[in-house]
Amino acid sequence: MTDHEPLPAAAVGTFDSHAAAEAAIKELSLAGFDITHLSVVGKGYHTDEHITGFYNQGDRVRFWGTRGAFWGGLWGLFFGGVFLVAPVVGPVVVLGHLGAILVAALESAVAVGGVSALSAALYGIGIPKDSVLQYETVIAADGFLVIAHDTPDRIETARKVLAAAGASQVDVHEGLVHKTAAATA
Repeated sequence: MTDHEPLPAAAVGTFDSHAAAEAAIKELSLAGFDITHLSVVGKGYHTDEHITGFYNQGDRVRFWGTRGAFWGGLWGLFFGGVFLVAPVVGPVVVLGHLGAILVAALESAVAVGGVSALSAALYGIGIPKDSVLQYETVIAADGFLVIAHDTPDRIETARKVLAAAGASQVDVHEGLVHKTAAATA
């Protein structure tokens, strides 16, 4: 299994603030979860300031705005990241394992009619459609998703860590099958 292949289970925690999402990532890391198997999804560019910027130079990213330290700090931890504009939701940042899968899906020209790239990526790793719609609603409301991708025996620990970190809701999805891989196999 490569770093970009989805793992068979995921725990998804929804958070109301970037500080809570960042704390959850730190707690998962302290609990022994590989940072390359964690994802953060959220809108990072909504700000009360008038100037917001972004650039990528190699793996270095800088942000300006009220959430700059949050996204800038997290971007440095993760190996993959995507900034995209999802219909209805607006600008979204996807970091980590899901970001790498999203890039792979986009590079493979995987297109799902009428669905945003974020929805396609979540659905593509096996997240049920009703949960995908729920997660897009969380993001549209300026919430954050923290996703731990791992094996079923480790995902219960991830669920507990996310709940203890203050997630509004934690869902566990097991038996995840990469839908684009299944379709081509």
